[in-house]
Amino acid sequence: MKGNGEAHLSYRLLVAVDIQGYSKRDTREQLLAQRRLSDALDRAARGVGLDRAGWDKQVGGDGELATLPEGVDPAPVAGDFVILLDEALREVNRDAGRFRLRVRLALHHGTLTAGPFGPAGDAPIVVQRLLDATPLRRLLIDDAGRDLAYVVSDSLFDDVVRTGFCALPPRDFHAVKIVAKGTTFRGHILTGRTPREGAEGERGGPGAASAPHARVLDFPALAVR
Repeated sequence: MKGNGEAHLSYRLLVAVDIQGYSKRDTREQLLAQRRLSDALDRAARGVGLDRAGWDKQVGGDGELATLPEGVDPAPVAGDFVILLDEALREVNRDAGRFRLRVRLALHHGTLTAGPFGPAGDAPIVVQRLLDATPLRRLLIDDAGRDLAYVVSDSLFDDVVRTGFCALPPRDFHAVKIVAKGTTFRGHILTGRTPREGAEGERGGPGAASAPHARVLDFPALAVR
């Protein structure tokens, strides 16, 4: 998406990702974390038939906001892509050394338009607010065995996860409300575990069974300043 002076709205799927504890690493460790995350995202995207080279990416040192091409099916991105990313992170972390690669991930679909500094509109704001939400950060803090903390927007949950076409069942998500800068954002955090390779209920199909749940956390409505 490139701003060309003719503003028009498009309806896109957005993926935002961020590395936990990035600022605590030295420069060499930050570079290693960036490379490992990029490789893990590439692997997960390929697993659902997507090429990240075609994603419009707004990158930062500790993550990226990606706008996916028009026409991408949101169901495999909201389900299988997440499962594959979790698997890739788990593999990376077998030999992680001092720092494990632990990641927050947010998904949303909505309207936006191209601008000179990146996508403009409500959709990029929603996905970034969910990514930065305190409940999502707390999930990694409270569950030391978890490598991926994942949230979807309220609208994406209703339109995609609830349909049964997503490999992650709705029962494994917990609704949250975040208030940021006077605006309320609603989402659903995955508090269950993603299916493991070889586990009963293989990933990839509608209504696939999940592995045993992690402890379900009770998140109140939180104000994020």
